[in-house]
Amino acid sequence: MKTKLIFIALIFLINHAFAAQCFIVKEKNTIIHESGNCDERYAPSSTFKIALSLIGYDSKILIDETHPSWPFKNSYVKFLPIWQQEHNPKTWMQNSCVWYSQVLTKKLGMKQFKSYVTKLHYGNMDLHGDKGQNNGLTNAWLSSSLEISSTEQVAFLEKLLATQLPVSQHAHAMTRKILFVKDLPNGWKLYGKTGSGVLLNEEKLEIQHGWYIGWLEKGDRIIIFSNHIADDKLENTFASIRAKEFILNEIPSLIK
Repeated sequence: MKTKLIFIALIFLINHAFAAQCFIVKEKNTIIHESGNCDERYAPSSTFKIALSLIGYDSKILIDETHPSWPFKNSYVKFLPIWQQEHNPKTWMQNSCVWYSQVLTKKLGMKQFKSYVTKLHYGNMDLHGDKGQNNGLTNAWLSSSLEISSTEQVAFLEKLLATQLPVSQHAHAMTRKILFVKDLPNGWKLYGKTGSGVLLNEEKLEIQHGWYIGWLEKGDRIIIFSNHIADDKLENTFASIRAKEFILNEIPSLIK
């Protein structure tokens, strides 16, 4: 299996112009495949919603899949049309709604937010935000100060799946539940989260990087994956969508 996955990864890299890619697959505490520099940290972007979900449910700001439901306000981030409507925990995760995350962190306040991120030992735990902007409470994870490596992402998912993070069992269970993506053939289920960010360079071009992290599950089999790509030129599609497409294409190989 390992040889086949390496071959697949090489073919993918040949056909896509990425400056960097880390692809990790792990099952039963064993790394099945790892390629690229997986210890380099990048902003988690919307993959941080996994941590925010754990924090939200543990702090009892979030209740279940559909509560609380918060209305959209015109002052909120409205980059995508789907964000311009009422959202609850399930639709927040499914539609990767930025403003719902920001309402959640404002309700927490910086002291509690920082305490949770430190307790979870999430990445570099840097919540300062953009330099000189004092916006860490709402922006630290959005191409800003907070960063995490692919290796750390996989370790975090392992703890989530083993209910070993320093939050309630309810927080673990609800977070796993709202990360469900879809049923796959032969009884497999897909859970995952995308994340898109930018890599600002000297020319101020917003070159992208993107994540797709999660796991495949069937009975007692759980296959954890993390795919991160960093472009070396401007692209017309979200890096996170391309990272997800790669995983979706390789699912038949991963479950074999």
